[in-house]
Amino acid sequence: ALKMKREIGLIGGVALVSGTMIGSGIFMSPQFVLGYVGSPGASLVIWALAGVVAMTAALCYTEIGTIISESGGDFIYILRIYGPCPAFFAAITFILVVRPFGIAAMAISIAEYVTAPFYTDCLPPQIVVKCAAAVAILVVAFVNVLNVRVAIKIQVVFLVAKVLALTFIIIGGIVKAIQNNNVIVENLKVENAFKGTRYSLSTLGMAFYQGLWSYAGWYNLNYVTEELKRPEVNLPRAVIIAISLVTGLYLLVNVSYLTVMTPKELMSSTAVAVTWNKVLGSWGWIMSLAAALSAFGSLNGTFFSGGRVCFVAAREGHMPDILAMAHVRRLTPSPALIFTTIVSLIVLIPGDFQSIVNFFFTAWFFYAITLSGLLYLKIKKPELVPIILPILVLIAAVFLVLAPIIDDPQIEYLYVALFVLSGAILYVPFIRYKLCPGLLTKLTVFLQLFLEVAPAEKNL
Repeated sequence: ALKMKREIGLIGGVALVSGTMIGSGIFMSPQFVLGYVGSPGASLVIWALAGVVAMTAALCYTEIGTIISESGGDFIYILRIYGPCPAFFAAITFILVVRPFGIAAMAISIAEYVTAPFYTDCLPPQIVVKCAAAVAILVVAFVNVLNVRVAIKIQVVFLVAKVLALTFIIIGGIVKAIQNNNVIVENLKVENAFKGTRYSLSTLGMAFYQGLWSYAGWYNLNYVTEELKRPEVNLPRAVIIAISLVTGLYLLVNVSYLTVMTPKELMSSTAVAVTWNKVLGSWGWIMSLAAALSAFGSLNGTFFSGGRVCFVAAREGHMPDILAMAHVRRLTPSPALIFTTIVSLIVLIPGDFQSIVNFFFTAWFFYAITLSGLLYLKIKKPELVPIILPILVLIAAVFLVLAPIIDDPQIEYLYVALFVLSGAILYVPFIRYKLCPGLLTKLTVFLQLFLEVAPAEKNL
């Protein structure tokens, strides 16, 4: 049987985590964070806290990843700690909701930035945005199906481009601050910085949520542990380097935004980096390009790890067998990646960016289950990371699941809950009791020959 190669080193690991985190979020979310909390000072506190939560959660996941050193992230941890039934719901949610919605949201933001320079006086038509988004998804899918090493190289190159773009924004902010010294000093004085802050639980929750969307990706290496060289060393190192880098950049970028724009301008902007163009004048299109490239790197990272969830779930018997196969020469899990592409394109048709991001509370529900599993392991083995870390993140996860539902109950939340529960209808007959195997076997054999794939073993 085939085995996936360990192709990802420390630099590749850092690129996979930070390259996925620095996506469209930092270019799209600042105005929402500021809009919810109402003051520049409070918005910076939210950005810093979101970084702390991402770091703490990632350290907890690193620990689970070194105990259960298999690919598949939350799915495999829930399966090993709690058993097959909750793991199946995690698989269904990540494969059909969280990952495709994440991929669609990033593709939409790429499309908005790419099309913006062509429609200077108005918003680009939805059909144009959706078509551009579909092209982005197909390009990333093609690269990932072709070669693991190429996908990781793209991740590293795009990470460098993003860090340069963000550094450019930070330097621009510093230059502007030197030019308008008095205004900036006034804005950042403590009494002015926190003027107008809204302290309600729901607004803080939604602001936190938008901030954390920009940190999404802290868990990415846990999905590909079997393809990481020396995971026991490289997993914690990559996570700490990547999240520290991203948190520092995000805080400086937000300060830069606030030096160039007034809080009012920032809140009314649809794509912050494009509005920031007034600093660059006729070179403004560079910012649109940088934002689009940034989101593309993030899309590549999400896609890379997203396909692995599907692959591992199938290998454990929770999805059709064909999805647990890898290409005989390229050693990429191509059926799982193709399946992820199809679901993402279907999700893309009706969705828009804002509504898609709000569906992410489903992911935090499963992060909470995984973290409670870590608490269970810690009670058995107390020598692991301090027990206070998983407890703090667990509280944050519960808050993030409940805040949007209590704040603004929407019928969509019920749909998502029903959708996840409807997995049971599939689980019992097809996975638990393996109904109609004959038809599935014929289809599997046909696809195996057509896609040139074979079953792949664990790489432990």
